[in-house]
Amino acid sequence: MRANLRALPRDAWVLFAGTFVNRLGTFVLPFVTLYLTQRGNSVARAGLGLAGYGLGAVAAQAGGGLLADRLGRRNAIALSMFGGAGLTLSLVWVHGLWGIVVVVAVLGFVAELYRPASSALIADLIPSERRVAAFSAYRLMLNIGWAVGLALGGILAAHSFTLLFVGDAVTSGAFGVIALLALPHGTRTAKHEERNLATARSSMLADRGFLFFLAAVFVTAAVYMQNASTLAIHVRDTLGYPITTYGYLQAMNGVLVVLFELPISSWTQHRNRTHMVALGGLFVGLGFATLVVFHSVPGLMVMIVIWTFGEIVESPSTSAFVADRAPEHQRGRYQGALGMMYAGAAVMGPIIGTNAYGVSPNALWGGCGAVGLVGALCALRAGRYLAPSGRSRAIPTVDGQRGSE
Repeated sequence: MRANLRALPRDAWVLFAGTFVNRLGTFVLPFVTLYLTQRGNSVARAGLGLAGYGLGAVAAQAGGGLLADRLGRRNAIALSMFGGAGLTLSLVWVHGLWGIVVVVAVLGFVAELYRPASSALIADLIPSERRVAAFSAYRLMLNIGWAVGLALGGILAAHSFTLLFVGDAVTSGAFGVIALLALPHGTRTAKHEERNLATARSSMLADRGFLFFLAAVFVTAAVYMQNASTLAIHVRDTLGYPITTYGYLQAMNGVLVVLFELPISSWTQHRNRTHMVALGGLFVGLGFATLVVFHSVPGLMVMIVIWTFGEIVESPSTSAFVADRAPEHQRGRYQGALGMMYAGAAVMGPIIGTNAYGVSPNALWGGCGAVGLVGALCALRAGRYLAPSGRSRAIPTVDGQRGSE
């Protein structure tokens, strides 16, 4: 693992650093349900905020993947960051429920355009055998920012939600500047170069293993999204802990990833990727299922440890699997398809979770365990299918230079 990290190019580390800066101020998504309930909305209505973000993010994955392949990774990232900064700042002046939901939905589209481009750029820069290490390092920077940022977010939310919006906007703008000044375009292809090749959609539909894999990602992510929706309500309203407790629990997740992501990934990188995704999905579901019996702060900490282990095992292998499976000229769009699963889960997870929680919290947490098992079975089924052979590749443009087939 140390050798793989030392072999990562400078451009990859620039991307990781910019992602850290952006993640440090990622306040809107995890705190939007608390913001809306504080303004007098019910739990179910507050879930519309996260659902709106998810709806925008679904469209962003397809659009962002295409932009990444056509315009280059750098331009797609910069566009996303500058646009997201402006929309986040506008939340300071929007107060009605539906006005907030609309702005958050547009924000979800613009702010999430960068994700396919970032993942595709890693695939451009890193060979297959080192991709688990690269995506682990990427997540490491994400979670250092998450650990610090969410603890800070809990403190800021206790004083003023306006501070959350301003901080989020500033860090997004900073990532946009870093992208323009220091990142390469990555692999790009013009539309006419793909005219006689299979479209990304047809390539994906012909790959049954990839479709089962996307299903596994979707259901596991729907469980994971309870972390940013019903878990906050559960900690504050049902268990009676202050907002800062939720912030510190989220920070604990980030700290655990920082401490154990690379050591665990040094083991998972040598294992079958679909098996690791299945194992991770099981532990994510199990972690939330423990909330049926865990009510104390120490119990909540154990819950965080369980699903964090699942996240560490699953996530780098997920990204690496998609990077390996995609034709070179369609990497952005394949990463966009993966992002659509996460974004779709961000829509369905909060809606189903908040409504189920309103009926019975224990039914929700037990259901999370069952859904985690379904995700694991889908991942195992995906591993039975080889990637379709004979895919033609376009001649890509990398930073203005012609590549070779």
